[in-house]
Amino acid sequence: MKKSLLLLLPLMIFAAEQPTVEQLFNVQTVKVKKVSSAFKQRFYGLLKADESLVWTVAARYGGYVVKLYADKRFRKVKRGEVLARVYSPEVFKAKEEYLNSLSYAKRRGNTNMVESAKRKLELLGIAKDEIEALKAGKKSDPYTFLRAPASGYIFAKSLTKGSAFNAKSPLFTIVGLDTIWMEAKVSEPDIGAAMAASDFFVTTKAVPGSFRASKPLLYPKIDPKSALATLRLQIENRKSKLFPGMFATLTAESKKSSKLLLPRTAVIRKMGSWYVFKAGEFEGEYEPVEVKVAPLDSKHYAILSGLNEGDEVVDNALFMIDSDAQINGLF
Repeated sequence: MKKSLLLLLPLMIFAAEQPTVEQLFNVQTVKVKKVSSAFKQRFYGLLKADESLVWTVAARYGGYVVKLYADKRFRKVKRGEVLARVYSPEVFKAKEEYLNSLSYAKRRGNTNMVESAKRKLELLGIAKDEIEALKAGKKSDPYTFLRAPASGYIFAKSLTKGSAFNAKSPLFTIVGLDTIWMEAKVSEPDIGAAMAASDFFVTTKAVPGSFRASKPLLYPKIDPKSALATLRLQIENRKSKLFPGMFATLTAESKKSSKLLLPRTAVIRKMGSWYVFKAGEFEGEYEPVEVKVAPLDSKHYAILSGLNEGDEVVDNALFMIDSDAQINGLF
């Protein structure tokens, strides 16, 4: 026989000669309904640079700045643009070796040394057109150039006019903004619905209109302080209207579909599972039933399993927890 719940409350006995009075609670119930609806919910977060479009310019040699062209942060540069003209004793020596190998190969007909000297210049990061100019001019230029590896904005720089730098030191950080990321914060109960959404739109207070977002990626960790997950999306931003650091609102939507529906008040979470109290065969009899749910909106849950359309459950599950349910050990 299945366990059930009878909600009877003994009232106070005011005197020994007065009888005990029992009153049946007026329990409100609600039926599981099938509705056709679409999920739509807002989440909030910040815009962030697309990490695949962040470039660090670091020389493979030490040297000195002769002329600094990219002298201001947040300046926009194009791929291949000269950022600085520099002098490096190591590069100058490698250029001399390359010219000497060309001269030797011309006299002896042996090109092995030429290829080796050229490879050394390439490994030092010297551009192909600079090496070709060196070969054509047959004269070693003491200066070389630092160039932008990609188009974008200079977000950081460590060089100033006349400064020295060491090999491997980061000299510039260039950030492309053709695409940008949004990192939205999502509560644990909303993760499933957010990942199941079919359309994502991002809005900001600074830029009118909305931007379509794509490629949702849920970071595989939860912030222990806020109990929030992070959902990352990519936004096309070819006109550079959006910038890292902007506060943004994400609207996640799903296409219309049929779902079983219950108000949130009818569902309660206990010991990591979700429960409802289903009406039994007799009046005043209720059975705790485990269900699987997904948030539908601020007032309703979609019932994924455990109930059928038309099933009757208690409208206020918290009321049941506070009653005889715990006393009788049924839940």
